[in-house]
Amino acid sequence: MPAAVADLLDGPEISTLTLEAATAELEALAQHLNDANTAYHGQDAPVLDDATYDALKRRNAAIEAAFPDAKRTDSPSDQVGAAPAEGFGKVRHRLRMLSLGNAFSDDDLRDFDAGIRRYLGLTRDATLAYTAEPKIDGLSLSLRYEDGTLVQAATRGDGTVGEDVTANARTIDTIPQSLEDAPAVLEVRGEVYMRHDDFVALNDRQAKAGAKIFANPRNAAAGSLRQLDPNITASRPLAFFAYAWGEVSDPLAQTQSGAIDRLAALGFQTNPLTRRCDGPEALLSHYHEIEAARATLGYDIDGVVYKVDDLDYQHRLGFRSTTPRWAIAHKFPAELAWTVLEGIDIQVGRTGALSPVARLTPVTVGGVVVSNATLHNEDYIAGRSADGTPIRDGTDIRVGDHVQVYRAGDVIPKIADVDLARRPSDATPFDFPTQCPDCGSDAVREEGDAVRRCTGGLICPAQAVEKLRHFVSRAAFDIEGLGAKQVEYFFDDTALPVREPADIFTLEARNADSLAKLENRDGFGATSVRNLFAAIDARRTIPLDRLLFALGIRHVGEVAARDIARHFHGWDALTAALDQAAPAALAYLAADEAEAQERAAAAEDGRRARIKPVRDAAFGEVAADARVAWDDLVGIDGIGATVAVSLVTTFAQDSERASIRRLTDQLKIAPVEAPATASSPVAGKTVVFTGSLERMTRAEAKSRAEALGAKVAGSVSAKTDLLVAGPGAGSKADKAASLGIETLDEDAWLTLIGDA
Repeated sequence: MPAAVADLLDGPEISTLTLEAATAELEALAQHLNDANTAYHGQDAPVLDDATYDALKRRNAAIEAAFPDAKRTDSPSDQVGAAPAEGFGKVRHRLRMLSLGNAFSDDDLRDFDAGIRRYLGLTRDATLAYTAEPKIDGLSLSLRYEDGTLVQAATRGDGTVGEDVTANARTIDTIPQSLEDAPAVLEVRGEVYMRHDDFVALNDRQAKAGAKIFANPRNAAAGSLRQLDPNITASRPLAFFAYAWGEVSDPLAQTQSGAIDRLAALGFQTNPLTRRCDGPEALLSHYHEIEAARATLGYDIDGVVYKVDDLDYQHRLGFRSTTPRWAIAHKFPAELAWTVLEGIDIQVGRTGALSPVARLTPVTVGGVVVSNATLHNEDYIAGRSADGTPIRDGTDIRVGDHVQVYRAGDVIPKIADVDLARRPSDATPFDFPTQCPDCGSDAVREEGDAVRRCTGGLICPAQAVEKLRHFVSRAAFDIEGLGAKQVEYFFDDTALPVREPADIFTLEARNADSLAKLENRDGFGATSVRNLFAAIDARRTIPLDRLLFALGIRHVGEVAARDIARHFHGWDALTAALDQAAPAALAYLAADEAEAQERAAAAEDGRRARIKPVRDAAFGEVAADARVAWDDLVGIDGIGATVAVSLVTTFAQDSERASIRRLTDQLKIAPVEAPATASSPVAGKTVVFTGSLERMTRAEAKSRAEALGAKVAGSVSAKTDLLVAGPGAGSKADKAASLGIETLDEDAWLTLIGDA
């Protein structure tokens, strides 16, 4: 599994997300899901296994449900497949070709049946028939017949527009060219696939010819159908199963099963394992029959599809945005095999996540040779979940172990179990690195994070390209003519490399001294180069908040960057504060670790954990000025310890700090001031709200205070000027009183700012 995807799946509980964090995660989810759709549907080269893809879609839907205002206009929830590839004519489907919802357990199916009954108003005992058919692992195809003649064939594409592959479809033996006694207009839908024996023979021919070897029958079928030369398609052993229909001038039947029988009578190949079943238990029985026969079918299936049989019921149930309510796909569990773990490699993702990958003695799993498998994170290797719960009965994974491998979603391999009886006597627990293997920077694990991350940031080559993409993004430096593609081009360039942000601002000077000038290269010209350098120069003056966001520091989004910039105003004040707070940030991390150890020890001893002494001890030797700087930083409303630790540790890394300094030497950093409120009685003051406000929400109070030039902090410190205390004020009021800070009730606050 790609490290960036693992980051998303191991993300925080949705209930703890802020709107900003939810928006950022939905953006990342959209990117990965769209990339996966394009790779699978458009390039016939999957990059995610089905289970991971489904998990990403479920998390995306859950975040959208919790934050409906953050849902994107291009949400993956509203999309099917991928845009048609270039090179083919486009076909607009009269009726959209939708995808299916998924069931992963028997209970999921029972829930599906119960939901159908509720929607239709049927009792639990009422008869409700379904069809069950194997889910073919191939490429969806729509065939349009007019007056019995095949006139058009199209792939699903994005569900609305597909690719015109009519000439290719005509070469497939199991697709009839003409029909007798068919409706005047009939759009037949089904799956193009390749049988196992034909797949093996094709790869043998490909190997002898020195041509591309296909990874699996699905890729071979999809790649064969989507050839620009129909003669190539004709040379490939493709077949077609019909299982549905789109536009039709006259109904095929009154039931799903009757319509499938009609398609078979018209000459289409339909699956002989399709069966009509009364209720979920009959469906499950047939599911397990198909599962048991899976290895002997001679073609790939990855589950069973259930559809309400009565077409009137289907019509009443209708559709969601991308799936029908009356159908669902019940996926099979993964296939298993045993092999030897030869080594564990650490890969670094774009967010710095250290992702362990198992190197395996090659083994065939589900017809595919597997030599690598994901190990998720250090907890998974150690035999525990992120919260300490044992997995695999607490058995860790060691080099030399005999491990059980499965292909999740039949694509990406994972390790399910370890055979302790065959563990070598000299096998030792895996020592997970605490330094980045790519750049040597510290690799830290924050509280609540399932993965350890490199803190090298921009100087880490594994992260550098993605960091640069972020740096030039619209919300950051937004340099015209320097987008993601250009970043990749310059990163790999040997004459004028751009490996860190500072290199962008020295590009013009280096180009002047270079023999391989940009204006002499393909894709560039004197005008475009001149415009690029002008766009770069236009960004040499940058507001503090945009610079801070552009650095790509984990947890520091646009809103956090703006709040921090408003609090410190200028770059020098910010960096001085971060340097001063560094000892306290390290103490905070040490306190977290000590607290975890104390909780574990207390649980083992059967006593109550003593947290306060542990945390007091961790902070005991931190100087007062460091504590003040730390309290000031975490006291910024909306920041807190997580963001503060990320900021401080980033700037505390010598290599990262040097990279940032090289950048800032090229820039003029504009301060971010509070709104111009010369007559405001609270301009420049730090205000803390506590207790319950009765005449406005806390968000309204904060917004009003900031509009008047005040800084709103989340905690009381020596720098607090005013505490606004509503009913229920507790420790903050006590601390304000001990520090002699002026305290107002809500009415007095509103009078002060002129809103009484």
